[in-house]
Amino acid sequence: MSKLKQRFINFMQGRYGGNDSLNKWLLGAFIVLLLLSILLQSSILDFLSILVLIYSYFRIFSKNISKRSTENQKFLEIKQKVISFFRGKKFAAIDHTHHIYRCPNCKQKVRVPKGRGKICITCPKCQTEFIKRS
Repeated sequence: MSKLKQRFINFMQGRYGGNDSLNKWLLGAFIVLLLLSILLQSSILDFLSILVLIYSYFRIFSKNISKRSTENQKFLEIKQKVISFFRGKKFAAIDHTHHIYRCPNCKQKVRVPKGRGKICITCPKCQTEFIKRS
């Protein structure tokens, strides 16, 4: 092993390293901001992209591992909330054992088990009966 590589390994020992979701997102944001600043000729976006890069390197070289890990966990929670919001409740839970039909009368959602053939479904809201294949 070369001396330079060994020096780098010794330098990084006890540091966070930053190969987590937040750092990956920060580096992606840096690239996007940098490309936008080039396209729009904006010095504000230049400055913002440099700040994002500096913060990313700060996280990589930080010795406060627990704080960086907490930041990443908080980021993952926020990311999950944003993803859930944009996906909506429609995709929140996929059920492979039931079908969901709408009542033709009141449009109420009715959940019925799969694999029962043609069944008569009674709407719990308006008591309308309709036949569907489950």
